[in-house]
Amino acid sequence: MDNAYIKHELESFLDDEGRLKNYPAKRKYKLLSLFYIASKFEKGKIYTEKEVNKVINSWHVFNDWAMLRRDLYDKWFLGRESDGSAYWLEEKQPTFESFEL
Repeated sequence: MDNAYIKHELESFLDDEGRLKNYPAKRKYKLLSLFYIASKFEKGKIYTEKEVNKVINSWHVFNDWAMLRRDLYDKWFLGRESDGSAYWLEEKQPTFESFEL
């Protein structure tokens, strides 16, 4: 999915610096928010939980990195070790169509 399209769709949810001001209630915009945040991670890089939180915190201002991290994992954007010691951007990212909106 094109990042310019996502940013356009999320325009009312982003501040002047491109950070999420709040987590949308509607499923479509919530998923677009996850695509947006996931795009900020590097492919092939292994992250600690602290590093994941730092990336997430750089792109939102409503102070709920734990919820965003959990949703990124639950929706298959991020993978992780079972003990949470390492995270990574999944090689095969979900598509918008895969969520059957």
